[in-house]
Amino acid sequence: MNNIFRITGIALVIIIGVFSINTTLANESQNITTPDEHSHEHEKPTKELAHDHDHANDKGNNPENLAVVEDEHEVGVTLSTEKINLAGIKVNAVFPRAHLNTVYAPGEVKANGYKSYIVSPRTDSVVINRHASLGDHVKFGQQLVTLFSETMAQTQADFLIASSNWKRTKKLGTNNISERALVEAENIYKGVFGKLVAFGLTKQAIETISQQDSATFGQYDLVAEREGVVLQDDFMQGQRIEAGETIMLLADEKDLWVEANVPPNKELNLSLGSPALIDLNGFKYQANVIQEAHTIDPITRTRIVRLSITNPEHKLHSGMFVKVYFQFESSNEVIAVPEEALIRSSDGDWTVFIEDHPNEFKAVEVTRGRSFGDYCEVLGIEAGTKVVTRGAFLSRLR
Repeated sequence: MNNIFRITGIALVIIIGVFSINTTLANESQNITTPDEHSHEHEKPTKELAHDHDHANDKGNNPENLAVVEDEHEVGVTLSTEKINLAGIKVNAVFPRAHLNTVYAPGEVKANGYKSYIVSPRTDSVVINRHASLGDHVKFGQQLVTLFSETMAQTQADFLIASSNWKRTKKLGTNNISERALVEAENIYKGVFGKLVAFGLTKQAIETISQQDSATFGQYDLVAEREGVVLQDDFMQGQRIEAGETIMLLADEKDLWVEANVPPNKELNLSLGSPALIDLNGFKYQANVIQEAHTIDPITRTRIVRLSITNPEHKLHSGMFVKVYFQFESSNEVIAVPEEALIRSSDGDWTVFIEDHPNEFKAVEVTRGRSFGDYCEVLGIEAGTKVVTRGAFLSRLR
């Protein structure tokens, strides 16, 4: 009986084991992937990569810029003519030629000291009235300011007496008075006349003193001795002005100075008439060197190079700060491209885009050389190469 139970137990164990094995095999068979299923499983990422690549190409063909996909410079980018025109991409063949080398220095616009005029009283005076204001364009002989002076009043009175005596002695002549008296009267008249001129009165103003009303005796006008613009008028009516004190400054703004502050360690070897470019907020003006200081300013530790610049449109004014670029022609011919044509690659090298086939652009690594203002020398491309000179910049697409 015991043997029967033992045999039965062994049979159950075998049956359970077989069932367990079959169950495991069935589960594993459900996890087995067929080759077709495996292909479908990887198909989605492949499509996504293709979509990403197409999307990258779409960015590369953005008409607003010329972009290069990273690590695909050899392949290049092809753009339609419409997109090239829309993006404003400009291509030029480059050839060796002489360029102007530039040296930068900060500068300041100054009034032309040789064409400026300081208006000031020659005797202590009080301001009665002004006839011109800051910024006004005045003409030669134009009335600027009316002043009053006690000294002027006395001198005008002396002139009237001397003028009357001179006229009387001339009528009498040497037959009635001595020659000495005649000469003395004449010299006194000339002396007082010259004193009035020294005070700033014109000949016409002196001749009308005798007609001047007693209420305005001692008053006199200062007039413009040259045509120009009023650059300074720091005074008020009723203010007492000392002799020699500046009350107005007139300058001819059609011809100005620019004083460049050049570091002493820069040897420019400038000559009179050397060209320079003046930059004021992007506006360019041509100037020429007229003077060069041989001493160093003790405050700025620079030396002054003075330039002459014409200002027909009156956009430049005294006191403005500008950039000065002294220009020197290169000793040999070089290939140079505009600064905006040079771009940085992902590894930091300088590159330019070239068009080796119609409408197909690729980046070529170059070596950056000397700077020539808005242009820069490049090494690594041959003469006649068509280079993108406008509308190119590097775009890294991930």
